[in-house]
Amino acid sequence: MNIKSLLSDDDAVSPVIGVILMVAITVILAAVIATFVLGLGDQVSNTAPQASFSFDYDGSDLTITHNGGDSINAEELFVRGTNDDGSWSDGATDTVSGSTTYSDGDKISAGDSVTVSVDDGDTVRVVYQSSEGGTSATLGTWEGPSA
Repeated sequence: MNIKSLLSDDDAVSPVIGVILMVAITVILAAVIATFVLGLGDQVSNTAPQASFSFDYDGSDLTITHNGGDSINAEELFVRGTNDDGSWSDGATDTVSGSTTYSDGDKISAGDSVTVSVDDGDTVRVVYQSSEGGTSATLGTWEGPSA
């Protein structure tokens, strides 16, 4: 066997390099696709809940009632007004008052309500704010008769 011809023989070099390049391209492509898919999964889970609210104004107090849709954590649901903001979980405070007190960990579901003291010219919004802080959405709005 001639050593010189063995060292200069490069017949199998091209197929080996081709296989290595194909494996590298496949790994890179799989990593890019996995990153894209996992990124979409995070975005889908951070959507605002779907819920409807009714507003009943009696001249000084506004009763906000969850009419239907998704149940929402009390600490993620806020009543925001023209002058004051109050969390749905605040219960009986100056801005959110009523006979029912919700605390952190409670779920607000259909039939639950809270009463807020308002004036004729106020605007009140029911706002969802995710606990992670990434998603915020206005779920309902009430405008006073002279707003």
